Amino acid sequence: MKAAENFLGVLRTYLLLIYVAVFLSSIVVYGIPVDRIAVLLWMLGSFGCASLGRSREQVIQMLRDWALLVIIYMAYDYSRGTADQWGIGVNYTALRDLDSLITFGREPISGMQRRFYTANNVKWYDVVGSIVYMTHFVFPVLPLVLLRLRNRTSWLHYVRRFTLTLGISVFIFIIFPAAPPWMASQKGYLPPIDRITGRGWWELHLKTVSKTLDRGVGVLNAVAPMPSLHAGMALLVALWFSRNCRLWIRIVALAHPIAMLTALVYFGEHYIIDGIAGWAIVLLAWFIANKWEERTALQSLNSRIE
Repeated sequence: MKAAENFLGVLRTYLLLIYVAVFLSSIVVYGIPVDRIAVLLWMLGSFGCASLGRSREQVIQMLRDWALLVIIYMAYDYSRGTADQWGIGVNYTALRDLDSLITFGREPISGMQRRFYTANNVKWYDVVGSIVYMTHFVFPVLPLVLLRLRNRTSWLHYVRRFTLTLGISVFIFIIFPAAPPWMASQKGYLPPIDRITGRGWWELHLKTVSKTLDRGVGVLNAVAPMPSLHAGMALLVALWFSRNCRLWIRIVALAHPIAMLTALVYFGEHYIIDGIAGWAIVLLAWFIANKWEERTALQSLNSRIE
């Protein structure tokens, strides 16, 4: 019996390695999956590989957890997709005005592009910015898979913060649909701003990444920039992976969300206030999750004592 369990454990490890190799090959050919169905199917594949040799109860639990992710993603996509269909007009100026207030009367986005953007000359920071932007489609999703394979309790803690961040953000999308900078510029509310998010990948001749960006533009609601989930999720990941580290490591980890917001503003995707709001929502979600976990832990302790 023990030998069979050891054999299945080794087989499970090799199966997961093969799965990773297939996934990476798919990224090279087709780009990073951003469509929710594709993402969820890839997750199901990893959960299926990890279920080899598990008990019936463990397999059922893993399927239930995957179904929870399906519900979270589908609810998020549907609610975000309808954020501009509730009869609330799209706001073109409020975020612009808030940004000008933050920067003491200067409009920062077109200013950044005038200073750093050259149409026919891709700079090193264009490449770095594009790479940082693309991490949004990878870094927040990885814990949803890796933590579930290693430690379900930690996975639940992360899912709780992830879901709260999405839920609060969607509520704001619905009550305050707003135009991102590049769209406000097209309507004449801002000076000329180019949407240059993918130029760094063009310089690296990585067409599959450009495909990822194109698909992302196709499935996202353009008038849901406030708050910025790119900035918010970057902070969530930074806080999660540095939560048990020394203070200086946590401070260094904050370079990622700061770099993300800088790239978002420069690329004309978001205002500064969008990113600040995204960070605030993550901190709120983290606070709510902490309080919930402290309360349930105390209740569990009291029930054991009784």
